[in-house]
Amino acid sequence: AVGMATSVPPHNVAEICAAALALIDNPETETEALLKHIKGPDLPTGGTIVEPPDAIRSAYETGRGGFRVRAKWEKEDMPRGMWRIVVTEIPYLVQKSKLVERIAQLMDAKKLPLLDDVLDESTEDIRLVLEPKSKLVDPDMLMESLFKLTDLENRVSLNLNVLDPNGVPRVMSLREVLQIWLEHRREVAVRRATTRLAKVEDRLEVLAGYLIVYADLDEVIRIIRFEDEPKAKLMAHFELTERQAEAILNMRLRALRKLEELEIRKEDKSLRAERKSLQALIGSTALQWDKVRGEVTSLGEVYAETTPLGKRRTVFDKAPDISGDAPIEAFVVREPITAVLSERGWVRALKGHINDVTELKFKEGDKSAFAVKCETTDKLLMFATDGKFYTLEASKLPGGRGHGEPVRLHVDLPDDAAPIGLFKFDPERTLLVASDGNSGFRIKESDCVAMKKGGKQILNLADGDEAFLCIPATGDRVALIGENKKLLVFELEEIPVMSRGKGVKLLGGKGAKLADATVFNAEDGLTWLDGAGRRFSLDDWHLWTAKRAQAGKMAPRGFPRSLRFSPRGSEFLASQAKAE
Repeated sequence: AVGMATSVPPHNVAEICAAALALIDNPETETEALLKHIKGPDLPTGGTIVEPPDAIRSAYETGRGGFRVRAKWEKEDMPRGMWRIVVTEIPYLVQKSKLVERIAQLMDAKKLPLLDDVLDESTEDIRLVLEPKSKLVDPDMLMESLFKLTDLENRVSLNLNVLDPNGVPRVMSLREVLQIWLEHRREVAVRRATTRLAKVEDRLEVLAGYLIVYADLDEVIRIIRFEDEPKAKLMAHFELTERQAEAILNMRLRALRKLEELEIRKEDKSLRAERKSLQALIGSTALQWDKVRGEVTSLGEVYAETTPLGKRRTVFDKAPDISGDAPIEAFVVREPITAVLSERGWVRALKGHINDVTELKFKEGDKSAFAVKCETTDKLLMFATDGKFYTLEASKLPGGRGHGEPVRLHVDLPDDAAPIGLFKFDPERTLLVASDGNSGFRIKESDCVAMKKGGKQILNLADGDEAFLCIPATGDRVALIGENKKLLVFELEEIPVMSRGKGVKLLGGKGAKLADATVFNAEDGLTWLDGAGRRFSLDDWHLWTAKRAQAGKMAPRGFPRSLRFSPRGSEFLASQAKAE
């Protein structure tokens, strides 16, 4: 029955026999009860099935489904706390050479950051050695990344699309297939008994002729020696059938011994008993099912799970929960890096936390704009003049050799937009975003993560306006400086928290245009940095306090001519390096 199906993986014979016996004893047995005997496929290459029990039951009940099969692996400890993974069984129908080749390709493409090397130490048995990048890598995390991207996890399909006894193709459940198989075995038992009965009847007819002529062997010899047609004479004299007469004529002389006559009578008795048994079997459905039960039981004993031939090769397990939506930290070795974005939009990641990046080499006419100390497991948020936030994975940034790559290879940043902010993602932080049209609002940083390369529109802009700044909103006061050199200080709470929009007016006054902003705590006071990295403090900052959207007052003497609370871009990086 299994062989008739379009796509059915190998199963354990002992389990099938046990389910078949249960169905013989109770023809109303449902598929769910049969699955107490049939656990699932038993593949010749072993492996581990991690398909949920509900999915397995649904596949056998409907006749269609599949089974997730994973390679069998174990952790092998090494000196100095190191370890490696040894794969001893791979999924069914997976070619080992292509599997190793695929893993190597993914390593070259840097899509397996946790894996350092793969070695094929197989002889007659499978032995693939996987070496991690670091001993700090979690083995389960490493294997989950491999299961996700390679054929170390494969799917074996089940499709019970078969021809029924009437020759009609249809999809059957496990119960239906077993019933048809058992019915077929019953029909085979009847046909076999019928064929055997015909042979027994023929032999009994021959033996009956032998016993007749043994009573008068001298007459038989005379007829054979002197009659022109001995066959016809034998049939007439002893009332034999043509089949009996033919058998007597073909009899060897040694069969005329007395001992041979005893053997014939013994065989005749035995065959008569067998004929009676065969006739009873052909005429009784109950005896037919008893016959099938005996055959299935014998088959199950030959392939019992306790025997080397019938031992189950494929085991069952539950896949770890981390296989689904595991965070990037699970598949990336945590290492400190410094992400650098140039003014022309070239991005790269330098190993370690670097204090002074102004000495780095850039393309002619380019220089550093942003430098963020982070780790390879972090996300970076980039805010651009089009009012969108873009997400960069720190682990996917190019290395520090060379000039890096255009940031537009990682995000779909329009040609007419430019980055104005780059920082490490902190879901607990709040940001202040504003446009050069004096509008802005606060937003939770957790609402800024873009799931697509096209970014996430946060700040809606009026015609002619651009996003101007994005700073952490850490404090209780906000200070604004306009291009008209007027300073305004008010409470941060006056700026609403929004998830998207244009925001509220921040700085008032005729022709006022926002030049810069900063957020500070009233206890710490208002400070700013000049181009040399020196910090200045405004003790009487409260004199510039007013309500939001007011015009403000002229900035105090000594405020930077750049009209910025801190330098931006390469100027800020240089001043920061000097301060450190």
